[in-house]
Amino acid sequence: MPVINYEPINTATDTTTTRTLLHESIPVTGTIASGTYKEGGGGSDFFGSNIKNYSHGMFQSVYDYPYLSSSANHIYDLTVGYDEGSDLSGAASIQNAKKINLYNQFAQVLLGYTGSTFNVEIFESDLNVGDDNSQMKEVFFVNFSRLLTKDQIKKGTFTIDIGTGSWALPWGATTANGKFWPLGPNLRLQDMSASNTQGTKNTLGGDYGVLYRSGTIGADNPYGVVFYQAGIAILTASVFAGVADFYSGSGLEAVGQRSVDVMLTGNAVSSSCDGLRHRLNNLSFNNVTEINSTIYFCRIPFNKYNYSANPTYTSGSKIRVKSVASDSPVSYVTTVGLYNSANELLAVAKVSEPLKKTPSNELTLRVRLDY
Repeated sequence: MPVINYEPINTATDTTTTRTLLHESIPVTGTIASGTYKEGGGGSDFFGSNIKNYSHGMFQSVYDYPYLSSSANHIYDLTVGYDEGSDLSGAASIQNAKKINLYNQFAQVLLGYTGSTFNVEIFESDLNVGDDNSQMKEVFFVNFSRLLTKDQIKKGTFTIDIGTGSWALPWGATTANGKFWPLGPNLRLQDMSASNTQGTKNTLGGDYGVLYRSGTIGADNPYGVVFYQAGIAILTASVFAGVADFYSGSGLEAVGQRSVDVMLTGNAVSSSCDGLRHRLNNLSFNNVTEINSTIYFCRIPFNKYNYSANPTYTSGSKIRVKSVASDSPVSYVTTVGLYNSANELLAVAKVSEPLKKTPSNELTLRVRLDY
């Protein structure tokens, strides 16, 4: 059994830590939101659909493939809610308690409570906390999957296109090939003022930025906010305030032409989500993956590790890599092992090619452990 020699690592001088941020561009096309896999006109909750409703009726899930498929990935959830102080709140509203509870749930997690009365904070479409003029009491929630957002959404990269036209043409006129032309009622919202150093505010739920119409920072009313660490976009229902037919479904979902306020009070959460999905075009953002690393500088001094513990290093009591007895010993470093204080192997690193080690040189190997 070969003897193993251990070289101690000084945590003060031989280790350091780093943080690396990786970004992916995440485009989500409007065809996913529209329920592109829906078949047969039998509602949204059936085999072949990528839109899943639940018996509790509190939110709706969107997948990139039919949700019963093993290859389906959860993309985001949609739901709606309003504050109990909203004009829409009342006993006559369908699922009134659920919609209030949904609003309070998101507000409690993302904003917390007021300091004196311990009431749940109200969502606001700006960075000035306490500004009642910017309160969003009726909202749509878009809760993205961690599969997409990873550790967070990168600030300043969020874009979402919303159709504010008629139910038949939510994004305006079509081109000759039948595709929607992104003009007119197409509303592109971006967190353009947000960056890593400014244009955001920190709350209980992390940093958030304001969603403005593209190219109109400060010159236009804000339309919502995006919480970066939580991966949640919140759109004010007033985006559709001037739309007479926010919803005008067909088939089993037909309820007639309805405004957004009528939908929020006179229909279930899932129907309001259907109305929003019909008006969601493309959305995109960059996500952030944070990689924390510890770097170990493994130092091999000139007077150590010039011989190998590998049994094949010698043959007939002679070192294989020496042809002349008077030559200096030589070895080749191929592997670094990291051990704990009990000499238990914890991690192994391989070098890209063997490194020659002789009594006339010394090596410092940089080993990075990611977590």
